[in-house]
Amino acid sequence: MKHIAVFTDGSCLGNPGPGGSCAVLRYGDQEKTLAKGYRLTTNNRMELRAVLDALESLNEPCSVDLTTDSQYVRNAITKGWLKGWQKNGWRTADKKPVKNQDLWRQLIPLLARHEVNFHWTRGHSGHAENELCDRLARQAAGGRDLAEDQGFAG
Repeated sequence: MKHIAVFTDGSCLGNPGPGGSCAVLRYGDQEKTLAKGYRLTTNNRMELRAVLDALESLNEPCSVDLTTDSQYVRNAITKGWLKGWQKNGWRTADKKPVKNQDLWRQLIPLLARHEVNFHWTRGHSGHAENELCDRLARQAAGGRDLAEDQGFAG
């Protein structure tokens, strides 16, 4: 099984507002960067979108070390929130509908396909790949011809 290092970040210029996501994938000495901008979205959606785009781009099951500065994404998976939400009919512990369900539902089969280990890094702390992803996500958010975030219900 191939081992891939993935670094992700999401950005929003206003929350909600124009947003961007970025993922950097590294396999051996090969590197691939994915960045996309959206017209109206939230920072959490962009953090999730970056992870989704990275995992969707893999052509075969892989072992993935994924580094993110998003506690929201990492904790939902590593602390079992996602499994709990599914078990509770997509409701939070206080019975409210889970936000970003559309993206979480897309992520579930990707997490089953790949062996993903989530790592957290503090944002804006000098982590080279996180800084790169942050810069590219902000550039994407500020770009032209931004895509529509279909699942965003602002």
